[in-house]
Amino acid sequence: MAKKGKKYIEAAKLVDRSKAYPVAEAIDLAKKTSYAKFDATVEVAFRLGVDPKRADQNIRGAVVLPNGTGKTQRVLVFAKGEKLKEAEAAGADYVGDTEYINKIQQGWFDFDVIVATPDMMGEVGKLGRVLGPKGLMPNPKTGTVTFDVARAIAEIKAGKVEYRVDKAGNIHVPIGKTSFENEKLVENFTTVFDTMLKAKPSAAKGTYMKNVTVSSTMGPGVKVDPSSVAAR
Repeated sequence: MAKKGKKYIEAAKLVDRSKAYPVAEAIDLAKKTSYAKFDATVEVAFRLGVDPKRADQNIRGAVVLPNGTGKTQRVLVFAKGEKLKEAEAAGADYVGDTEYINKIQQGWFDFDVIVATPDMMGEVGKLGRVLGPKGLMPNPKTGTVTFDVARAIAEIKAGKVEYRVDKAGNIHVPIGKTSFENEKLVENFTTVFDTMLKAKPSAAKGTYMKNVTVSSTMGPGVKVDPSSVAAR
């Protein structure tokens, strides 16, 4: 395990690891314990009581944060004909078809999210080996494979974030920056928390939300008491 730096150790002293904090207090602590010299991302991590190997418990989707992420997402749209014009008018950063597929095959990745119309997925599918490991493959579950490209672009630009359970049953979602007002981070957190509750698979047994933690990019994790969110 990597050795923790002095700044991390000092920051971690402010957090009682045995305690689950009310959500507003946890977010305040996550901000206070951020020692990065840049505007760090605040993230929430969920440890869920699901079996990701089972298709009916493989949680995946997207949610629009009410206060955005603090990051401007660069959107690449794969489309044809009228949909190209629609994507351009909606503010896509890059719009095209085969020329961008060729660019990606040659190692170009100056974008954050891909939106594709369903009739382009045959071509985009060829990039699966390149895009898959980077989590960039468009998917109907996250609303990035759609003919409604204008809506998809608007949501991404407004602060849409994707989530997907990993092999260990964890989900990590960014909820903003340390420069955000606490209330805005709490609102974003609550939106994600409610989304996770609704995403609970009916087949999941036992405790669903095993652990909820907020942290800044380099800071220590702060446990959140889920009942403080439900009781708001």
